Amino acid sequence: MSGTGLWLVGSGSMALAYSAVMDDLEVDYEVVGRGNESADDFEAVTGRTVRIGGVERAVRELPVPDTAIVAVTVDQLASTTRALLQTGVSRILLEKPGGLSRQQVGSVMEAAGDAYVAIAYNRRQYVSVHAARQAIEEDGGVTSFAFEVTEWPHATEPIQLAQSTRNRWFLAQSSHVVDLAFHLGGRPTDWQPWTSGGLPWHRESSRFAGAGVTDLGATFSYHGDWEGPGQWGLEIFTRKRRLILRPLEELQTMHLGSLEVTTTTVDDDLDQRFKPGIHRQTSAFLNGDNTHACLIAEHEENMGIYEMMAGYQ
Repeated sequence: MSGTGLWLVGSGSMALAYSAVMDDLEVDYEVVGRGNESADDFEAVTGRTVRIGGVERAVRELPVPDTAIVAVTVDQLASTTRALLQTGVSRILLEKPGGLSRQQVGSVMEAAGDAYVAIAYNRRQYVSVHAARQAIEEDGGVTSFAFEVTEWPHATEPIQLAQSTRNRWFLAQSSHVVDLAFHLGGRPTDWQPWTSGGLPWHRESSRFAGAGVTDLGATFSYHGDWEGPGQWGLEIFTRKRRLILRPLEELQTMHLGSLEVTTTTVDDDLDQRFKPGIHRQTSAFLNGDNTHACLIAEHEENMGIYEMMAGYQ
């Protein structure tokens, strides 16, 4: 069977975020989940029925939609998306990072063929990032940038996640800020990564550093220490301004010739009422606007960069 509908696949916390947005957009959609516990929680919050049994059961019982948003657990992202593509779904917004390796993401890209698959790096759609993007354009582009990939092991270690996800935490989590940095400043062409340390659940590395030049001619550097305090951050230099995203939801600016740092006032109503970036990202996807989208081919190449940054190869 085939149809023209929309499925939200998943019933966890990210699915709840998408559901809130689609309800606000007054979009009709079916929710497809797998387990009873998360489905019950989803139904209690939203009042919507979740069709349990996963994609495998849904494709037998429902018309296959043209469009899907995949928001399952990280370790199930690639396999779930491949299953949807194999049934004929032609447009998919796939939650980040889309898979736990470049190989997994590559398998999704291969299964996609001519289908449209975008990775849901919602930080590209923060209102603070839109303001930064406008400033970059006004100033003639990025000259250099630096970012931080520090995580909080004390916060993540106790969480009941699949071990496969914890082992690839740089991809599952840190890639969020890395994607944003390279989206704004360009993809690395001549660069060098370094790693050291390790944690019981992430033995390859716990400290990260690197530097290089991007395809846009910008120099960059990055650092992260999962055994010390810190937070994600991104600082972008133009010939006129220093744009500071720390936290990423806020934009501060230092102008050339001054040390004063000012906070940029933005209309962040959507980022306050919904999970930041999700409303604009979902609306763009549903309206066919891929201006700031992370398409699967771009992401497959980026995954190779992330794996090098993390010391996975």
